[in-house]
Amino acid sequence: MNVYLIVVLAALTGHYLVNLLSDWLNIGNLREELPDEFAGFYDSDKYSQSQRYLRDNTRFELIRSTVNLTVMLAMILGGGFNIVDIWARAAGWGVIPTGLIFAGILVLGSTVIQTPFSLYNIFVIEERYGFNKTTLKTFALDQVKGLVLAVIIGAPVLAVIFWFFAAAGAMAWIYCWIALTVFQIFIMFIAPVVIMPLFNKFTPLEDGELKTAIEDYAAGQNFKLKGVFTMDGSKRSSKSNAFFTGFGKFRRIVLFDTLIEKHSVDELVSVLAHEMGHYKKRHILMAIVRSIITLGITFFILSLFIENRQLFEAFKMSGEPTIYASLFFFGFLYIPIEMILSLVENAISRRQEYEADRYAVETYKQSGAFVTALKKLSSDNLSNLTPHPFSVFLSYSHPPVLARIAAIEEGAD
Repeated sequence: MNVYLIVVLAALTGHYLVNLLSDWLNIGNLREELPDEFAGFYDSDKYSQSQRYLRDNTRFELIRSTVNLTVMLAMILGGGFNIVDIWARAAGWGVIPTGLIFAGILVLGSTVIQTPFSLYNIFVIEERYGFNKTTLKTFALDQVKGLVLAVIIGAPVLAVIFWFFAAAGAMAWIYCWIALTVFQIFIMFIAPVVIMPLFNKFTPLEDGELKTAIEDYAAGQNFKLKGVFTMDGSKRSSKSNAFFTGFGKFRRIVLFDTLIEKHSVDELVSVLAHEMGHYKKRHILMAIVRSIITLGITFFILSLFIENRQLFEAFKMSGEPTIYASLFFFGFLYIPIEMILSLVENAISRRQEYEADRYAVETYKQSGAFVTALKKLSSDNLSNLTPHPFSVFLSYSHPPVLARIAAIEEGAD
């Protein structure tokens, strides 16, 4: 049996089973008793509702991942990728246009499969728990905009990768690494002012107590920013959030309108102080550096499998090996590596969340307001208060809220 086929099948099923185990443990770790820390933020009905929300989402994700796995196995074992390749080659164009057609068909196919799941998630589950604010028109426009951006941004990037591997020989992976690194940094700078406004409306925060408090705190931390904005998050969901985005002169603070409605000034500034802590502790810079290093390693490993005949035979390809199909097939081989890298990245992220929490408490000195903000966010978003340690280890980029609260209160003593 083809060794590459064995690796691919093992990677797909292994990934599925590990996540299945995580979900099973997570559901089993639910507790009927409300943690004492959340008395006054959850009543018994709302706490039960948060657990039903977790169960509904877990069942939904199980169905979605099972369908995705089934479709992928059928595509591999049934020669589906070969059929797509035949369609792409039928136009008789060169390698790069054919590769873009091949990618386009796969993206459209994935969109067709995933859209019903997205619709159910938004208009059934999120609607059932009072979160959904998305209209069918907004959903449709988001899908169209996403596909247009994939064509405008994704197609040229793929074309450059195909061209380098076709023309640059052994140095191709280095050129791809450099090109994509420059491109990613460029996108980081322009996203806040070009891409994000395509999906949401950003409005400068009105003058008042909140804006003054934010600007005074930022000035006290010598933190320069382009401005403070509100985002119409309520256009899609009643859930709340806040974030920093952009770099240099494009750097800005963004508050969901739903967040402003539910929190006091001290709570909001505490949340933003946490986000500012990520910048001050150089977490963002370190994440970018790790991403660049990972990208280089990925392209190097990819270069070892370009036009590998055995890999193509594993996917039942009848034509000659191509660069564009190599890129997609390599993604399956990369699954175990990606899982390991994800574990490392999540572990780093959880540690950095504690550091950002400490920064917020030490600089704004409102630990009580910060803890209250975290409790409100968890309650309003029906967050799982007792995730299983294995689920945290596997997929949590933030520590569980109870662990964060304990660390904040300990540091404030």
